[in-house]
Amino acid sequence: MTNIRYLLDENTPHAVRDQLLLREPEMQVLVIGDEMSPALGAPDPVILEWIERNGYILISRNRRTIPRHLREHLAAGHHVPGIFLLRRRFSLGQLIEDLLLIRRAS
Repeated sequence: MTNIRYLLDENTPHAVRDQLLLREPEMQVLVIGDEMSPALGAPDPVILEWIERNGYILISRNRRTIPRHLREHLAAGHHVPGIFLLRRRFSLGQLIEDLLLIRRAS
């Protein structure tokens, strides 16, 4: 199986992690603030460095500051495994299905 790992930002409902793990218990899904993830309130550049270093795809609702910090991160020669920016109104069920599909197709 694939090594796709997801990091949910602190504003993404924890139900996303719970449902992903219910469907595929072996998945690696963390939420910011978990023991092995960036701390709650961590600035965007710290989160971007963390996902680069640890190979996680960020799931975020932060359309305000993440794009700017991502541009700066990439301009400095860094990379990220991926970032999915959620729409303001998104379907939890569709998000979960999409994340599972991405994982299975990778």
